[in-house]
Amino acid sequence: MSRTTAPTRSARRPHAANGSASASTRLFTTKNDLPHDTRVQAAELLGQRLADCIDLQTQCKQAHWNVKGPNFIALHKLFDEINEEVEDYVDLIAERIVQLGGVAEGTARAVAAKSGLIDYPLALSSGEEHVAALSDSLSAFGRTARMGIEEMDELGDADSTDILTEVSRGIDKWLWFVEAHQQQRKG
Repeated sequence: MSRTTAPTRSARRPHAANGSASASTRLFTTKNDLPHDTRVQAAELLGQRLADCIDLQTQCKQAHWNVKGPNFIALHKLFDEINEEVEDYVDLIAERIVQLGGVAEGTARAVAAKSGLIDYPLALSSGEEHVAALSDSLSAFGRTARMGIEEMDELGDADSTDILTEVSRGIDKWLWFVEAHQQQRKG
């Protein structure tokens, strides 16, 4: 008996500029009183943020595992703390998608296909390199979280707006912690 395999992808598929998923998104039945179209759009937009957030979490672990140099222990611990909090954000976003009747797509392949974050460089080792790369990723994710706040506000989904506001505040805090390792007073 022969087994067929799915075609392989050599590169990340581009995502829509507005972050929307396919128009065929179907929802499970729920008594949530948000209008169906609002729930569809919110679930799609949150699905994009979920992919970005899971990607960010794996980037934190990549930095945590591979950092080297004189600030090793401080950065190793910091990157792990960020990872743990980002994991909480992943859960918040995924559970909100499901509350709306959607399906939280969190497999590695789904995330790789949807994430809009830049790829994390795998050859980094020094603390300075990881700080620079992770601060770029935190900044980019913070920007998309804030875009999501505006999108959810326009849809009238106050609860998703609140979740993304919490995520944005946390990401900004962690960006501050990471950037503090780069900043020096000039002059």
